[in-house]
Amino acid sequence: MLLIVLMGFCLGGFPASAERTGAAGSPLRVLLIPADGGTEDGTRADFLPLFNAITRTSGIHFDVQTGQSYSAVIEGMCAGQAEIAWLGPVSYVEAHKRGCADLLAIEERDGSSTYYAGVFVSRDSGIDTPDDLIGKSIALGSQHSASSFSYPLAMLSKAGVDPLRDLDAVRITGSHANSLLALQNGLVDAAGASFISFERAVNQGGLSASGFRLLIKSDPIPNPPIAMHPGLSPSVKASLRSSLGSVHKMPGIRPESIRGYGGKQVDRYNTDASDELFEAMASTIGFIDTDYQAAILLKSGS
Repeated sequence: MLLIVLMGFCLGGFPASAERTGAAGSPLRVLLIPADGGTEDGTRADFLPLFNAITRTSGIHFDVQTGQSYSAVIEGMCAGQAEIAWLGPVSYVEAHKRGCADLLAIEERDGSSTYYAGVFVSRDSGIDTPDDLIGKSIALGSQHSASSFSYPLAMLSKAGVDPLRDLDAVRITGSHANSLLALQNGLVDAAGASFISFERAVNQGGLSASGFRLLIKSDPIPNPPIAMHPGLSPSVKASLRSSLGSVHKMPGIRPESIRGYGGKQVDRYNTDASDELFEAMASTIGFIDTDYQAAILLKSGS
């Protein structure tokens, strides 16, 4: 399999200066979006067991790093600075439209490849319905994040609350955890975040679950995918799909090594998934175009 990877890079679409073989001295470069607070070591630690397991079972080596931001990972892929990336669903769609990323796999747990986000409020806030947020403030994460930016805006809009017109203020914090902390500290009246990020922040001791209440729950969101650069040759793509799709059942690989978003153990990585999984998401958040996003950022003062 490693020989296939070596041959693929010799024939692939990367410029010579960007060629990687997957050998120990020339690993494939992986960029991870900075999830759950943007801690480089934390996000990298979530995924190292997975990529180490693939190395043990296939001989393909990886250099796993965390980007400084969602946009930095997108630009890294588009600049040919990485062969593989873990992206949020919205940032994947952006990179894919730019021709910088093809779908490699999506994590799967209990037969599902989706997760949920919510709009959270303080338990004692007196905010019981979305209408109660009119004239109040919300904290959102990165503008490239589905669950901490796009879906909270879509949930409010669906509930009849216009974020641009009806909210007094929008604060862009850059991450799920920062938004939840802003809510906990009384800096905002609501926060958008994924359920996984909320659970992780509570487990790490940064948040007290009893102080929060879920106001709105999202529709299912596609799990953050692992993508690969389109410049890779078909043989390399096939090798990566084979390795990632089968690593969960290889001898000597512990189930807890197969991790995903938030460092949670997953059952497997579905390498047969298609871009159709993202079509429902596009219909939900499609109104958030470049102009709308710019208006939100302007409202936030970003």
